[in-house]
Amino acid sequence: MTEKHPGPRVVEGKLTDAERLKKESNFLRGTIADDLQDGLTGGFTGDNFLLIRFHGMYQQDDRDIRAERAEQKLEPRHAMMLRCRLPGGIITPKQWLGIDKFAADNTIYGSIRLTNRQTFQFHGILKGNVKPAHQMLHEVGLDSLATANDVNRNVLCSSNPVESELHQEAYEWAKKLSEHLLPQTRAYAEIWLDKEIVATTDKEPILGETYLPRKFKTTVVVPPHNDVDLHANDLNFVAIAENGKLVGFNLLVGGGLSIDHGNKATYARAASEFGYLPLDKTLAVAEAVVTTQRDWGNRTDRKNAKTKYTLERVGVETFKAEVERRAGLTFEPIRPYEFTTRGDRIGWVKGIDNKWHLTLFIENGRLLDYPGRPLKTGIAEIAKVHQGDFRLTANQNLIVAGVSEAEKPAIEALAREHGLMESVTVQRENSMACVSFPTCPLAMAEAERFLPQFVTRVEEIMTRNGVGDEHIVLRVTGCPNGCGRALLAEIGLVGKAPGRYNLHLGGNRIGTRIPRMYRENITEDEILSTLDELTGRWAKEREADEGFGDFTIRAGIIKPVLDPARDFWE
Repeated sequence: MTEKHPGPRVVEGKLTDAERLKKESNFLRGTIADDLQDGLTGGFTGDNFLLIRFHGMYQQDDRDIRAERAEQKLEPRHAMMLRCRLPGGIITPKQWLGIDKFAADNTIYGSIRLTNRQTFQFHGILKGNVKPAHQMLHEVGLDSLATANDVNRNVLCSSNPVESELHQEAYEWAKKLSEHLLPQTRAYAEIWLDKEIVATTDKEPILGETYLPRKFKTTVVVPPHNDVDLHANDLNFVAIAENGKLVGFNLLVGGGLSIDHGNKATYARAASEFGYLPLDKTLAVAEAVVTTQRDWGNRTDRKNAKTKYTLERVGVETFKAEVERRAGLTFEPIRPYEFTTRGDRIGWVKGIDNKWHLTLFIENGRLLDYPGRPLKTGIAEIAKVHQGDFRLTANQNLIVAGVSEAEKPAIEALAREHGLMESVTVQRENSMACVSFPTCPLAMAEAERFLPQFVTRVEEIMTRNGVGDEHIVLRVTGCPNGCGRALLAEIGLVGKAPGRYNLHLGGNRIGTRIPRMYRENITEDEILSTLDELTGRWAKEREADEGFGDFTIRAGIIKPVLDPARDFWE
């Protein structure tokens, strides 16, 4: 990449209030412990409203009933969303049964939500059940530390169940990276686990006393499967193998999808290649990237604070040279790698270790008992007999992994009995949405509740145009913050207002190209009319095996995003 004119390494100016909050928080403690005792409100107040995010929680309310409660002179029905830290998405059946019971007994909605960051969320935890939630996680060997706010969040790892030995090596590095980059403060243990307050000063050698300028996301990727969507993440280790053994990583830095409607200083950006590193430098390089972003990231404007903006401001080569200096290495040239897929392989797959792996499609990741389809109960019943582990995928699905030949019939019978193996179209398998309404406070338009019916209408259009057996990577996000990863889709809908979306086109099937906005602030019917026309053209004019996104670029329907800092909004 040609180096542009480097900008200042540190942005001078008035710091955001978030920086004050972190500095005054006493290493993330604030007055959370006192707030837990306040029974006059169902929420957390003052700085604690934001501080609890560092502990893996967001304060939310049910927006479907917000107006009704306001008319009754009641505060919103506050409840917490709690997100678990689960590097690589691997969880044991015993752990699963613990979270299943808690969701049933202690949440408003009774569901478990699988996220596209390979973990699960509880929605609807009332304030009195927050501390028991953390203690339950601790009892089964889990926690929610650093799954939100200005820290390195849950580390993703390709869910590949086939090449088991290589995947195991990659997964071990995902765990090491997660642990190495965690906050060192004892605030989490003191507040939630009633650990003794130690009379020593907390230190944060990697994150610093004011933590990172903004959220930070890390992946470990095993080609040729880009299921973790590496270009949505700040720090990416692409596994390089020789003879089936992991030997090192290619490093890619500075991906990110969140934008701000109409703010041309924000944009989606694919990660930049830095080079190859041997395994023994992995943690040093990770620390160097994080500390460079810690020191150089923009703390005067949170909308311009992520790693992608730091790289654009100081220059990729300048940032890379600083990482090399801090890590004590010189990157080798990028080693060859290729991505060919990113969707999950639904159904049974046999691994090279002769174990079977069953990937269950969970639409939008929502596990709940529906009439005639008791999905949540089904997973719990499988957990009672399964001898392997579960893997949560970055596509919001669940893998029953490590199933022996003898165990396979019983697992399949349970899955079918509970509606977990019903026939699913390839288009539905390749569609995804964030949570959005009613619980997300940032939601501008529906996403999770909108997607199932919308996919059905898209499928009808595709069938009518003769491409009903094909698929287009389709994603919906209820706001521009990027949780649904719509800006790595072939068709991406970004919520603008109730019932209205910006339509983005031109991504590709393997997730290596950012789509561009094609039409702004349009309704569902307008979107479908546009897709009817374009899929009709795709059916007639495409080249052999040409995906929809590639077709829209080649046919000149949309221009590719080549330099996002300058042409994303053109």
